Amino acid sequence: MAKGVKVAVVSTVFAVMVGGAGYGAYNFVSALSEDGSGGVGDAKRSGPPTSDEIKETSKGFFAAWEKGDAASAAALTNNNTAAEVLLTAYGADAHIGDVRITPGRATGATVPYGVKATVSYDGKSKPLSYRSKLTVVRGVTTGKALVDWQPSVVYPKLQRDDRLVTGESANPSIEAVDRGGKVLTKEKYPSLGPVLDALREKYGDKAGGTPGIELVIKHPDQSPDTSLLTLAEGRAGRLQTTISGSAQAAAEKAVKLYSQSSVVAVKPSTGEVLAVANNRTDAFNAAFEGTKAPGSTMKIITAAMLIDNGVTSMNGPAPCPPEAVWQGQTFKNLTGMEPNEGASLANSFMRSCNTAFIKLIDEKPLTDESLTLEAQNRFGIGEDWKTGIVSFDGKVPAVSGPDRAANAIGQGQVQMNPLNMASVTATAITGAFRQPYVVSPKLDDRELATAKGLPYTTASQLKQMMKLTATQGTAVKAMAGLGGDIGAKTGSAEVDGQEVSNSWFTGFRNDMAAAAMTEEGGHGGDAAGPIVAAVLRAAG
Repeated sequence: MAKGVKVAVVSTVFAVMVGGAGYGAYNFVSALSEDGSGGVGDAKRSGPPTSDEIKETSKGFFAAWEKGDAASAAALTNNNTAAEVLLTAYGADAHIGDVRITPGRATGATVPYGVKATVSYDGKSKPLSYRSKLTVVRGVTTGKALVDWQPSVVYPKLQRDDRLVTGESANPSIEAVDRGGKVLTKEKYPSLGPVLDALREKYGDKAGGTPGIELVIKHPDQSPDTSLLTLAEGRAGRLQTTISGSAQAAAEKAVKLYSQSSVVAVKPSTGEVLAVANNRTDAFNAAFEGTKAPGSTMKIITAAMLIDNGVTSMNGPAPCPPEAVWQGQTFKNLTGMEPNEGASLANSFMRSCNTAFIKLIDEKPLTDESLTLEAQNRFGIGEDWKTGIVSFDGKVPAVSGPDRAANAIGQGQVQMNPLNMASVTATAITGAFRQPYVVSPKLDDRELATAKGLPYTTASQLKQMMKLTATQGTAVKAMAGLGGDIGAKTGSAEVDGQEVSNSWFTGFRNDMAAAAMTEEGGHGGDAAGPIVAAVLRAAG
């Protein structure tokens, strides 16, 4: 295809806005008359539209749409301006024609319908079919029955300010392969869909492929295009990833145990991401981009801070009283936890005693900045990770007051995601921070984040405490049946507005570390734990 054609497609994109500044407002022209033309209409009506009005309005709207008469169709909506822009772009920029609409039986004021059309561009054509619905409402000012304008009227996946465009692909397609050379597809690994789209967006022009012709939804937030229909296949470029097919398959299956759950697995010896999966009602990659309080899994970093600063050690004192007060705020343990005034750090860690950690954070030489510095300098948290796709690299702010204590047990202002916590576990058991990545930095010469890691003695103690947690502590049930070198840490995080806590769990088996979060289940070992354990079973 000539380069000039591609430029033409891109140049028209700016006109295909869904909504704009006037989105959701009643169109001014229609306010002048019943028919939207500025003439004199009948007396103003009130109340819900009648069945005859619903039928007549939707029929007229469909007829105008089929003819490509955007102005007439838009005049039958309650947002003339926005509707006309999108309906015009439907033919001019999305290149959709030969439209045939088949209405279904109305339910109240809502009319379902099927659309059959043809997408044609640069000599290539393909049929397009989909189903959507519209609702007829009474015009507030005119009293006329009008289509309640929403972008989804034109296409069900359209949201505000989305754009429909047909043209040469912004990026060539890719054939992403796992570490063994096997192709990764959305069909085989559904939750990898957003990741594969992101990889195509970033590396399509570096993987050696050539673009095809597609009908896509372009989003206003610069997120990857959503491909709807391919008119002509380009040549896919081959992109090597770090994903393990077996670990990914296990992750895909595991996250289905609970809704709103995410999991990540990494290879501690290299930082390579072995699996990433989400089970969500949206396409958000919460496994990499989530920003949630990690609960008691944060105690891995807090324990490292205590050891590194000489406050205590694995076998040193960490008393576990029933409650602890820090600057006027009272902290308690999970219901049913027996207090232990003679507990060691290992004992309080494996039982996940909150009060033990709260009692120790005021010891010298600790300051408001100590936890932040430990997270950043030792574990690489907040160090601008470059994984190959968009990711959030964690946040442990330096704070005073009650949040200093809350941060130490993974509440307060601490924010993490499963990627961060899988990396924390990898650093804890190896002593070295190796920034996680999905695509080798050699492909685009990006510099990975660095941190100095942990002293050998600290890493050795953390690993041993995690092993005790997996074999004698709060993670026993979840890790049961796993052989090899294993360890874990449980966590739960209270969230305002939720009846149950978010469940967190992070663990390792041999040379795999994994972490999961789910908004169901409450305690870490009960919900997120089985997800992590299922993925760790894929570790050799």
